[in-house]
Amino acid sequence: MKILKLVIAVFLLGSCNAQNNNITLKTNNTDNTLLWEISGKQLSKPSYLFGTFHLICKDDIPFGPQLKTAVKSVNEVYMELDMDDPGRLTGALQLMNMKGDTTLKSLYSTEEYKKLQLFFSDSLQMPLAMFQSMKPVFLEAMLYPKMLPCKTMSGVEEELLLLAKENKKPIQGLETMAFQASVFDSIPYTGQAKELLKAIDSLQAYKKYFEVMVKAYKSQQLKKMQELLSNKDFGMEDNQDILLDKRNKNWVTQLNTIMKKESVFIAVGAGHLVGDMGLISLLRKEGYKVRPVEN
Repeated sequence: MKILKLVIAVFLLGSCNAQNNNITLKTNNTDNTLLWEISGKQLSKPSYLFGTFHLICKDDIPFGPQLKTAVKSVNEVYMELDMDDPGRLTGALQLMNMKGDTTLKSLYSTEEYKKLQLFFSDSLQMPLAMFQSMKPVFLEAMLYPKMLPCKTMSGVEEELLLLAKENKKPIQGLETMAFQASVFDSIPYTGQAKELLKAIDSLQAYKKYFEVMVKAYKSQQLKKMQELLSNKDFGMEDNQDILLDKRNKNWVTQLNTIMKKESVFIAVGAGHLVGDMGLISLLRKEGYKVRPVEN
């Protein structure tokens, strides 16, 4: 059950207590930062954009002093989902299950399924039978703890939630659980099943890729992260439009309204920040000034 709870946590990345927003945060000398200030376009107060990582060694989470100042200065914190929703865990189970009567067994040949069973039994010490309805993409997420060199892991969103609560900042979500379920349902289960088996067969290669991605995140090299996400063997190039581009455009539409009303701290997966269809580029195209902040 610990691994199941971990997977749920992995994918779940106006207050009267708002501080004075007339602050000036130091600009980063390069674009190597996960923290960005959004201003201009008649915004009365700046908002902030931050790239998260869904699972990482807890000691590696990059919360610098300026990030903490930014969180203190805003009215609300927006994440992909409302992480403070008491029904989040129940909704997560619905998000993780495949539609209809599709089962894992139906997605694999007899030989492939036996290989999957053996891996879960030997490497994860869990029976595959208990995950028959789970989308393969979430089963793939169970491999991530085996790729990290630490025992104490956490989601950046989870730690940011604690920081927001310390500062009495309300949490909001840019998407609903039902919408996120539809996103993963739009990727064919057969394709997800193929990727899960590929990850198990090439676990050491995936581990090296994951290590490089974590290193790029820790050093806040967004261009390197963009390059890795475009990797034809390990990245999400085939599903980028579904997982990133369309969602980014929808979020910018929402943020146009939200940021006019109040100052907010926006925390979404770092992959959503980069590229021509990333949030930094899209917000600039909307006429905002988006500048890198030292973190």
